[in-house]
Amino acid sequence: MIVESNVPLQHHNTFGIVAKARTLVRVRSQEDVHAMLAHPEVAAEPKFVLGGGSNIVLTGDVKPVVLKVEVAGKRIVEDGAKAVVVEFGAGENWHEAVTWTIEQGLGGLENLALIPGTVGASPVQNIGAYGVELQDRFESLDAIDLQTGREFTLDAAQCAFGYRDSVFKHSPARDSDFGLAGRALILRVRMRLPKPWKPVLGYIDLQRKMTESGVKTPDARQIYDWVCAVRGAKLPDPRVIGNAGSFFKNPTVTPEQCQDIIAREPNIVHYPMPDGTMKLAAGWLIDACGWKGKSVGQAGVYEKQALVLVNRGGATGGEVVTLARAIQTSVYERFGIRLEPEPVVV
Repeated sequence: MIVESNVPLQHHNTFGIVAKARTLVRVRSQEDVHAMLAHPEVAAEPKFVLGGGSNIVLTGDVKPVVLKVEVAGKRIVEDGAKAVVVEFGAGENWHEAVTWTIEQGLGGLENLALIPGTVGASPVQNIGAYGVELQDRFESLDAIDLQTGREFTLDAAQCAFGYRDSVFKHSPARDSDFGLAGRALILRVRMRLPKPWKPVLGYIDLQRKMTESGVKTPDARQIYDWVCAVRGAKLPDPRVIGNAGSFFKNPTVTPEQCQDIIAREPNIVHYPMPDGTMKLAAGWLIDACGWKGKSVGQAGVYEKQALVLVNRGGATGGEVVTLARAIQTSVYERFGIRLEPEPVVV
């Protein structure tokens, strides 16, 4: 177990916000967690689990003990007739993990390429893109209880996946409730990649790529390349421009609410959902309110994609939060819709 003091976090959050961790513990195995829980000074302190820092907004120095998850590992654990099960350490970079599966000739995760963050954070957020969510490929995960030190395994049902949601984002209302926010540290994640592989090409960006390329039956590598190209053209690289990816969830409304908005805004981007609701494009709502390219201090709305807030250089967490709240107010006043942020404000 490695314990460090007064650790700069600017390079550990993709927004690039300047802050420090009073105490940081590097977690590279479950043994490190057990050692941390036995540490006379660290064990009793509040904890904050940090993966790739791609879904947080730091508003100041972090007082709880930061558990920096660096568990490594990539392997195939099962190659059966109906699926291949792959396992990754929670500290592995998500995009690099997707790339590894493509290099192994395994399809199934290609639509999720170039999503920032670590593998361990992927089930917390139930990440998704271009018609695929993590829950569609999820097999199970191993985690450890930060209160008791007990190791446990969860399947998809136990993770209670929802749209950008899971059991890891909820605290138990009662002792009997199964909420794991702030309590669990994920160690390993396993994905089930189905056989035979089937492409997911429902999104218009991918259909456009098919038309442009003339490729009517793309393989997983081709879709991976298309997704990387589309995301690269729309979204800023956090290594160059600080950001946390999509800042707001796409809201869902009833068909009646959607028709009411269409009557006033015929061009609104919307998609029907399997449960009968309609999903609205949050980026379109924000753009329609005139926010694209605007700034509050050094926090701004990305010029190419209004759903992304960026650090134009030296932005504080307070400026990011102020900008986000101003956007929420504008969208609510015009459309009557409350946008919900994806990142956690710390």
